[in-house]
This record gives sequence, C-alpha cells and structure tokens, in this order.
Amino acid sequence: MSSTVSPADVRSEVSELSLLFEISRILDSSLNLRDVVHPVLEALGRHMGIRLGVLSLLNRATERISIEAAYGLSESQQRRGWYKIGEGITGGVVQSGDPAIVPKIADEPAMVHRTGAASNPDLAELSFICVPIKSGNSVIGSLGTDKLFPPEVQFDEDVRLLSIIASMISQAVKLRQAAQEERRRLLEENDRLREELKDRFRPQNLVGNSEGMHSVFRLVAQVSRSDTTVLLRGETGTGKDLVAHAIHYNSARATKPFIKVNCAALPESVIESELFGHERGAFTGAVATRKGRFELAHGGTLFLDEIGDLSPATQVKLLRVLQEGEFERVGGNTTQRSDVRVIAATNRNLEELIEREEFRADLYYRLNVFPIHIPPLRERKTDLLLLADYFVARYGRENHKDVKRITTPAIDMLMSYHWPETCANWRTASSGQYC
Repeated sequence: MSSTVSPADVRSEVSELSLLFEISRILDSSLNLRDVVHPVLEALGRHMGIRLGVLSLLNRATERISIEAAYGLSESQQRRGWYKIGEGITGGVVQSGDPAIVPKIADEPAMVHRTGAASNPDLAELSFICVPIKSGNSVIGSLGTDKLFPPEVQFDEDVRLLSIIASMISQAVKLRQAAQEERRRLLEENDRLREELKDRFRPQNLVGNSEGMHSVFRLVAQVSRSDTTVLLRGETGTGKDLVAHAIHYNSARATKPFIKVNCAALPESVIESELFGHERGAFTGAVATRKGRFELAHGGTLFLDEIGDLSPATQVKLLRVLQEGEFERVGGNTTQRSDVRVIAATNRNLEELIEREEFRADLYYRLNVFPIHIPPLRERKTDLLLLADYFVARYGRENHKDVKRITTPAIDMLMSYHWPETCANWRTASSGQYC
C-alpha cells in the first residue's frame, strides 16, 4: 500500500522551499553581512511566526559572542546581548556545537536574560530554540529564535529548518570573511606600495648634486605643500615624469590617484575622450559610458605630459576645467566636477607656439603658475658619476650581478663625452655595461 501525502504537508513543503529560496536570494544581494542578515531574520519571522530572531557571531580574539543582527530587539537590547563561551544557552551551543531546545524559557535556569527581551511576565510561556552556525568543524556563531508554542508541539521540524538556514548563513559568513580578508590584504599591499613610492620619490632620494638639481629639489619641496598647478619645462628624457611623481607623493594628495596622460601619444580623435570620458553611443564603438582621466584622478593628481601637443579644441576644454573645475563627457550634457591637481610638462617652447597662435595664451598662464625647469644632462656634469653609480647598482640588482661601479676607463669615456642627449640615454649607456 503506497503512502499518501496530505495537502497540508504539501503546503508546508512549498512554504519551506519558498522561504529557503527567499533567504538564498537575500544572502546573494549584498557582500555586507549586516545588510542581509536582518532581512533574513524578518523572512524567518514571517514564515515561522517567531517573536524574536538573533544571529550571534563568535570573536575568536576576544572569545566573546555578540549579536550581529536581530529581529524583535531594539539597538540597545542588541548591544547588551553578548556572552562568554559556555555562558547561557547561546554560549553553551557555541561551546558544544549542538542545538538546544528550551520548551519554556521561564523554567530554564540556564537562560541568561541579558537583553531584557524576556523580562515581561506576559512572555513567560515562550520557548527558545538555538542552533550552531558552523564553518567546517568550527562553530562561528549561533542562530536563536523564541516563539509561543502550544504544549504538545514537536520541535524537531523547527530545529531542522533553522539548521538548514544556519548552514546557509555560515556559507555567507565565510564568503564575506574571505572577501574582507582579501580586501584587508589588498589595502595593506596598497599602503606598502604607496609607502615605497613615497620613499622612492622623496626629493632627497632623486639623484643629483648639481646646482641646477638642487634648485629643482627646493622647488619640489616648496610646491608639494600646496595644490598649485605646476608646469615642468625641460628636454625629453630629463626626468619630468620623476619630478611629477615626487611632487604628488610628497603632497597631501599622496594617498589619492596619480594619473598620467601623454598628450602627444594620443590622436586628436581620442584625446578628448581620454581626458573627459564619453557617454554610451557618443561615437562608433562607444558601447558603454566611460570615465575620463579627470574623473579617475579625482582627489589626486593628473599629469599631462607633452601639453604643447594638445589641439586647439582640447585646449579650450582644458582651460575650462582649470578655471571652473567642471566639464562634460564627450556626447553628454551633464556637467561633471573633479577635484584634481594638474601638473603639466612640455619639451616645447610654449612662448613661440603662442606667437604662432598654436597654443592659447590664457591656457599658458593657467598652467605656468609654478614653473620648474629641469636641466639637461650636459648642464649637470657633476651628477654624471652619481647617475652612473645609481644605474650600475640598479642594473646589477636586476641582473643578479655584484658590480660596485663601472671601470675607470669607462668613467673617463663617459666624462669626456659632451652629452647632447639626456638621462634616458645615460641610463642606456650604463645598462650597456652588462651586455
């Protein structure tokens, strides 16, 4: 004879599956545990008719169990709801890893009414169920509910359902803890790399002992303390990029982005989109809205290298940003704002470009607030040995060779050369010692 399932049992199963689906959907809605736990407890309350639901988590460092979220408790009651391992029903469940059932809270001496939720005499007939939340073999918390049960009720089904939900919450907790740990690791790595960059680009760590470089170092130290726009002048390869980094990493914006744009490397059709971003559909291939470098550098520094190569149309838009701090993305009409410190650099004679009407005079004056001239290598003869030692040590480390310095004949040859080139060529010449 085959067994039959009653309509009531079918309705109960459907209701349970609906609850589990809703809880699964809620847990997937946010990586912030506090954002999802309270809605889960609310769903549990609607389904089971519970008066109170509490999720408590164990802090291994302090061995203290605290309420993470609750349904039916005020914030002040939640703050009072903490337990030691083994203390009360909640602490006992965390210690043993086994569910606990209290048919009548008023008659249970092990109950610790720390939250004050059960102090009302009208609630004396409440029952309490608490199940562990486990991660592998370790208990990481508990899920507890209280409810007004009739005397003949069987608690097994409620324990089973709560245990399933506790397992789902456990997976959510593990995922979020892993995400938090990864975020913490990335933040620490970011801080470490930022400190390395700050140390690398300290003015005193830049190579140079000539009068011209001492002047550069003084100006870098002076301007780093403000948000003044800086214009770096010098031939290609003189180290304008290093100076821009030094200004940024010694300023109050050091923890914010440093974004570089080589204006000469981008065609006119692309440069505006790179600087100011674009809206979806602004042009062929713009399949999504994209932030420009000004938005990406918000709060930090935007380094505009080879500024003298900007087109007249882009110069107009750049001037507006420098004057008003606002712009529109390509294809958009919504005004964007960005708090950015601009450092520009050029190897061109901007004054001649202005005379030929190839560069706007008003933009020039906006950029030339704090000019810094970086001398070429031929004006830094006293720095040649310092640079040689620096590059030899650097390439020695990179090539795993213990070379203290280059040979005397090589030094004589380098010192006798008139060096119309720049530091970039000097670096190449030094690295050639390993070929």
